[in-house]
Amino acid sequence: MTQPPSSLVRTAALVVPVATAAGAGAAHGLLANTSAALVLVLVVVAAGVVGDRLAGVLAALSAAASFDFFLTEPYYRFAILGREDLETAVLLLVIGVAVAEIVGWGRRQQADAGRRRGYLTGVAHAARLAADGSPADDLVDTITAMISEVLDLDACLFEPPTGAPSDPDRPVLHRDGSISWAGRTVDVRREGLPGMDVIELAAGRGGGAGRFLLTSSTRDRRPDPEQLLVAVTLAEQVPVPDPAPRRDHPRGAGLR
Repeated sequence: MTQPPSSLVRTAALVVPVATAAGAGAAHGLLANTSAALVLVLVVVAAGVVGDRLAGVLAALSAAASFDFFLTEPYYRFAILGREDLETAVLLLVIGVAVAEIVGWGRRQQADAGRRRGYLTGVAHAARLAADGSPADDLVDTITAMISEVLDLDACLFEPPTGAPSDPDRPVLHRDGSISWAGRTVDVRREGLPGMDVIELAAGRGGGAGRFLLTSSTRDRRPDPEQLLVAVTLAEQVPVPDPAPRRDHPRGAGLR
């Protein structure tokens, strides 16, 4: 289902409460102010559900102002003389903002759940490719792209094992999801991913399949611990190459 444009929803969030309060104001003798306030709350809830957090807040502000203007004495002025009407207007605003916050929280939880499902799907896909004996190059390419997507990197490069030691001055992403650099643990949530150099991530079980070099230099990135662990798990799916077979000389070879 396609979501309506945010600008359209926010405009409606401002206009619909005004129209609703104006209609209720035209029927003062038929609809009590408390009933009109409940109708306005429904409008605010609808704005928060259909739109976003800002749309819900705009609807709450518009509903409170419209209630004051159309439904409280003196009518058609922004002034409230009755204590009960003042309390109703304040509660309308508070409830509206609270509903907008709750709806926004629910959407964030839903988005996080969807993201976690995506992570699990990606890890399962990489593990299945490894178990099925897919060509090593194809598997590495797939895992490289997945790590880059999970951490939102500028670049992710795979280096096969060369026997050369790692650069001790480079930041390293460890198996527990922590990052160390220059002898200290980096607080990624506060400082972001190191951007002055590539980040090394060992590939394969035990790190014997090479390494990934992660680049995050163009902007601040602060992945959560779950994302870092997903990247580590993906890197572990790279198969460790078999050692070169030993070639023994045939018995008696070289003897004359």
